[in-house]
Amino acid sequence: MDYISTRGQDGPLGYEEALLSGLARDGGLYLPVTYPAFTHDEIAAMAGMSYAEIAGRIMARFTDGEIDEAEMTAMAADAYAGFTDPEVAPLKPLSGDIHVLELFHGPTIAFKDYAMQFLSRAFDRALRSAGRQAVILGATSGDTGSAALEAFQGRDAVDIFILFPDGRVSPVQQRQMTSVDAPGAHAVAVGGDFDDCQAIVKSLFNDHAFRDKVNLSAVNSINWARLMPQIVYYFTAALALGAPDRSVAFSVPTGNFGNVFAGYVASRMGLPIERLIVASNRNDILTRFFEQGAMQRETVTPSLSPSMD
Repeated sequence: MDYISTRGQDGPLGYEEALLSGLARDGGLYLPVTYPAFTHDEIAAMAGMSYAEIAGRIMARFTDGEIDEAEMTAMAADAYAGFTDPEVAPLKPLSGDIHVLELFHGPTIAFKDYAMQFLSRAFDRALRSAGRQAVILGATSGDTGSAALEAFQGRDAVDIFILFPDGRVSPVQQRQMTSVDAPGAHAVAVGGDFDDCQAIVKSLFNDHAFRDKVNLSAVNSINWARLMPQIVYYFTAALALGAPDRSVAFSVPTGNFGNVFAGYVASRMGLPIERLIVASNRNDILTRFFEQGAMQRETVTPSLSPSMD
């Protein structure tokens, strides 16, 4: 599978090269040249498979020619072995046809654990194959940083730096990030909001000399490899509700659009998703964009869901 930049000036790259690169050198994002599609029968055949087996089957389509399904399944099994529910991402009935997908069974109790625990294994493999070290740089509004530091701490080939907006993450998340006691794991408080942290990250990625000197890479949703594992739980949830013979809708709490974009990719791969609902809090830039067609930055208002601010 080849990956090219959304701006058309960089690529094609293979999966592991795109993983280690993070942001494309032309300032765009690496995406697969095509979304691999599953047939009705291929989706139906996933019923009864374990979470790791479904993860291996789905993600191997994006690593074709580099990592086969058996190895992807083994990596997923290792990544999710410590999760607190044997189903990894259990679906629980709420009322009528409404169900809740529980994505809090990882080590930091955040849905980002589902991506980060796998991503750390993917980095290990890619860096080992390339004989390289990497500096990982990320920005967080809370849950990304906690999950990334937990997943990458103590890994020999990686130093990780996570920037978070001072005073704008939850107390629990700040304690999670600042209490990681491992060589190479660094949490950095930044005056400003999440967008200011992200701007620093992007400016460093666009400094190509610095980027090459330290082998800079990313764990935010600017890195396709971060989004890829999140596709999996859309499939497992839909299968639990009768897919592919029954369509489903997902309402997704949305901040930076990465999670709901993974759902969109799942639909492009053939999963019968009837509707994706972009659920926002009072910091509703996505709601305003879709309703009014305007992308205008406003002052961030602190809320009880800071990871969506």
